[in-house]
Amino acid sequence: MKSEDYYYASNVTNINMMDYYAANPGPVDDSVLYDQEKHVSAAVWEGQERGALRCHEHTSKLDRWLLTDKQIELVKKAGFGYLRLIPAISLDNPLISALVERWRKETNTFHMTVGEMTVSLEDVAYLLGLPIDGEPVIGVTYTTCDSICVKYLGKSPDSGYTSGGMVKLSWLKETFSECSENASIEEIECNTRAYLLYLIGSTIFSTTTGNKVPVMYLPLFENFNEAGKYAWGAAALSFLYRALGNAALRSQSTISGCLTLLQCWSYYHLNVGRPKLHHDPIHECFPFVLRWKGKHSGPTSNRDVAFYRKALDCLKPTDVDWCPYANISHTVIPENILNQLILGRSKTMLICFDKAERHLPDRCLRQFGMHQTIPEEVHMWERKTRGVDGGVNLSGKLEAELNEWANRRFHVVEAEEDLDEGEYMNWYFRITRRVVGRPVSIAAEFERLNAALRDIAHIADTLSTHGMDEQQIQSVTRIRYKAHECLRDQIGSSITVNVENSENDVGKRIRGKERVRRRSVSKRRRKDDDPDEYYALTSCTNNNNNAQSHLYSPAVADDVDGGQLYHVENEVVLPPQHLCLDVNDVAKDCEEAAAEEADVDQLSHGSEESPGGPHAAHSSLENTEDVTCQTDNTVAA
Repeated sequence: MKSEDYYYASNVTNINMMDYYAANPGPVDDSVLYDQEKHVSAAVWEGQERGALRCHEHTSKLDRWLLTDKQIELVKKAGFGYLRLIPAISLDNPLISALVERWRKETNTFHMTVGEMTVSLEDVAYLLGLPIDGEPVIGVTYTTCDSICVKYLGKSPDSGYTSGGMVKLSWLKETFSECSENASIEEIECNTRAYLLYLIGSTIFSTTTGNKVPVMYLPLFENFNEAGKYAWGAAALSFLYRALGNAALRSQSTISGCLTLLQCWSYYHLNVGRPKLHHDPIHECFPFVLRWKGKHSGPTSNRDVAFYRKALDCLKPTDVDWCPYANISHTVIPENILNQLILGRSKTMLICFDKAERHLPDRCLRQFGMHQTIPEEVHMWERKTRGVDGGVNLSGKLEAELNEWANRRFHVVEAEEDLDEGEYMNWYFRITRRVVGRPVSIAAEFERLNAALRDIAHIADTLSTHGMDEQQIQSVTRIRYKAHECLRDQIGSSITVNVENSENDVGKRIRGKERVRRRSVSKRRRKDDDPDEYYALTSCTNNNNNAQSHLYSPAVADDVDGGQLYHVENEVVLPPQHLCLDVNDVAKDCEEAAAEEADVDQLSHGSEESPGGPHAAHSSLENTEDVTCQTDNTVAA
C-alpha cells in the first residue's frame, strides 16, 4: 500500500482516532520526540504565540562587492563559485517560522502530516552548488580578532568593530569591497579572504547577532586550493540543523543559518507559500536556487504564522513533491557535484567546527525515490559547544564525530523493494506530533466546556429523586457539588443580576424585574468544602419536605441574565457563569448517575404522579441554553 493510499484510508476509517488526536496532538509514544515539553509546539498548544521569528541573513548587500576577475578565480578555487551567485531573495519570515514549528532536533527532520522530511546533503548540492564531500570544516577557535585579521587580511579592525572572536560584516565591506585591478597578489588574496568571510557570514554561517562573523574561518582560506577541498555544503547543513534546533525551542525568537536554502527547499518540496514564477522553469540555471531569483507574484499579504501553520497541519500527499529535481536536466549540473550526489543518502555526522549534527536520510527515503520503512532508533548524542577559550583545536573534542564523517561512504542507505508503507505510517502517527495549532481555539474550547458544565449542573439540579435510595441521591449530589464548586470559584465578589420576584404559587412569575447587587458573597450562607456535610443538609431538607421531590425545584426559579435564580427555603441562590473543573471527573460521575437514574426509572415507572403533579420530573434538556446553574450551592439549614 502506498503512503498516499494509507493516508486517505486512515482519514476515512479512523474517525475516532482523528478525534483523539484533535484532543491530544501527540506524540502518543514519546520514545522519539522526548523533548516535546521544550518544543515550541507545546507552547503554541498552550496558547503562547511567539509570532514570526527574526531571520538573520544578509544576501541583499552581496552585489555591492566589486570582484575582479582574479578574485573570482580565487573564489571558485575555494569552492564558492556558485554560492557567490546566491540571489537576494526576500525571506518569508512567517513561512520559515511555521517550518521551524515542525522541526525536531531529536531526529533533525520536519515532522509533517505525511511523514518525516528534511533538508538533505542532496538538496544543498542542488540548490547551492556547494561541495558536500571533502574534509570536515573544523579548526582552532579564537577569542580576539586583531592578530588573526592582521595575518590573513593585512589589517586589524578598530575595537568598535569587534566582539570577542567576531568581526562586524560592515567593517569587511567598508574596508575590502573594492580591489584595484593593479593590486598586488598579496592585496588581492587579502581582499578575497575578506569577501569569502563576508560571504559565509552573510549566508551559510549567518549568526543570530545579525551583523558579525567569527574570524575562526579565516585560516581555512589561507590557501585557496586547499580551501576547495573542504565539505562546505556539509558544514552549511550542520550549521542550519543546529540553528533550526535552537529556534524550535519555545524560548527562542530568532533564527540564523542559510535561510535562503531553507525557504527554497520549501518552495521545491511543498505547495505551501510557493510563489508563481515569471519565467519558464524548463530553462534551469545552476545552482537551482536561482529559479526563485527576482520578484514573484502571488498572494503574500495577510499570511502570518497561523496561516502557514494551518496549511502545514492540513498538508496532504498531493501537496508534497518528494523528488523535485527528477525532471530537471542534469546537463546543467557540474560533474564534480554529480559525482558527490551519492552522499546525499549517507547516514553520517555533519561537522562545522563545534556544530556536529546527524544526517539521517533513512528517515526520509521518499525524498530519494524509495519506499519509506520504519527507521532505526536515533540515540541521543551530546551537542558540544566550543566554549569561551581561545586557541582550542576542536578536532580533539570531536574525535568520534570525525571518525563517523570519515566513514561516510560506508553508510549510504539503499532501497528496499515491495514494502507496505502502511506499517510505517501507523508507527509514525504514534511517535509524531500530528498538529501544531489547535483545531479549536482555547477560548472556544473554554466556552464549550463551560456550556457543557452548565448543562451538567442543570440536569443534576432538576433531576427527580423520587424513588432513589440514599446512595443514588448522594451520587447526584456529588455531581452537583463538583459542578457548582468550580463554577462558584470563578465568580467575583460583586455580581449584578436581574431578579424576577416569584409568587408563592408554584409555576407563576411576576414579569417585572429589579436589579439586585450582591456585594459580599460571605453574607450568604454557602456550603462548606465538605461534600458529605452538604449532602447531609440536602438530604435533611429533602426528607423533611416530602412535597418537594427535586433537589432544587425549578418551578420556583427566576430568570437571571440568561440563567436562573433558585429559591431554597426562602433564600436566593445566585447562578455561576464560568468554568473551572475537571471535566473528566464530572463526566464520569454523570455517567454513573445516568445509569442509576435509568435503574430508578424502571423501578418507579407507573408509581410517579402525573406530569403536572408536585413530583413531576423536568426534562434535562429544558432550555439548557438559558439555564446557568445555581451559584453558591447555598443550602438552607
